[in-house]
Amino acid sequence: MSTEAVGDFGLIGLAVMGQNLIMNAADHGFNVVAFNRTVSKVDRFLDNEAKGKSIVGAKSLEEFVAKLKKPRRMMMLVMAGKPVDDFIEAILAAGAEPGDIIIDGGNSHFPDTNRRTKYLQEKGIRFVGTGVSGGEEGARYGPSIMPGGNEEAWPYVKDVLQSISAKSDGEACCQWVGDEGAGHYVKMVHNGIEYGDMQLISEAYDIMKRGLGMSCKEIGDVFAQWNKGVLDSFLIEITRDIMYYNDEDGTPLVEKILDAAGQKGTGKWTAINALDMGQPVTLIGEAVFARCLSSLKGERIRASERLTGPTPSFSGNKQEVLDNLEQALYASKIISYTQGFMLMEN
Repeated sequence: MSTEAVGDFGLIGLAVMGQNLIMNAADHGFNVVAFNRTVSKVDRFLDNEAKGKSIVGAKSLEEFVAKLKKPRRMMMLVMAGKPVDDFIEAILAAGAEPGDIIIDGGNSHFPDTNRRTKYLQEKGIRFVGTGVSGGEEGARYGPSIMPGGNEEAWPYVKDVLQSISAKSDGEACCQWVGDEGAGHYVKMVHNGIEYGDMQLISEAYDIMKRGLGMSCKEIGDVFAQWNKGVLDSFLIEITRDIMYYNDEDGTPLVEKILDAAGQKGTGKWTAINALDMGQPVTLIGEAVFARCLSSLKGERIRASERLTGPTPSFSGNKQEVLDNLEQALYASKIISYTQGFMLMEN
């Protein structure tokens, strides 16, 4: 592979998110350099998804750095924690120079981004920690991007980040958030709000399923109707689709999914930070605890054998309950967003 400096933008990490962001950038006119620690992934990507696009590969970090125009704009999409620090050191050793820019697009904890910004500033490297929201499809066609860190980097990364971001009313869903770990802080709170949203939807489902005795198809119809009104959102839309999805035997797949939720940590970080800041972010906190409780599957089974409780039954006006449930969900979402914004404000 040639080492001529041809790249406008480089990205490390060729999981689906990384591949999609690279193709998004290429679609917007940028020449992109791709690198992955497992080099065979680079070859497969170039021979398949990236074929015919303005994307070149690198077989080493030295080649990756050499192929980028100065000041180099290098983005990482790798696992949070030690891998980020390891790649930063490897990029420095591979020839990064003062004035170059390193962007961490993963879900790093904001104190780590604070530390990395200061550390790299001492070496003349401008560090950006950015939240990226929208999942795999968003990465391909336009995510929400929340950059923060060394503000000197913003004039150099603004064009590429705003170009690949989603657009709302003609405006890029990407603006500079603030210094040090501000971008990752906003992404953390964003994820915490999403934890709250998902818990609220789960509780609405539970009321319809166990309280009103509705089938998954009937619940799907309700979510479909809600998605036409004030609750219109991606999460309501996919919940509708989940309710409608049947397994191979024709029964609802959702009823076969283990009722033990995992978590990646950003919701927990939000709850911990709220306690540290003395902010009553109660809804997000309870959403995190609900996930913790759900994971205690064995304990819940044993408890249910001792405390059976009444069997829910309902004989009232179902539509009235559903109307009230829609308004309750709407009000609760407002509370969740308000608490999240209150935390960011403080």
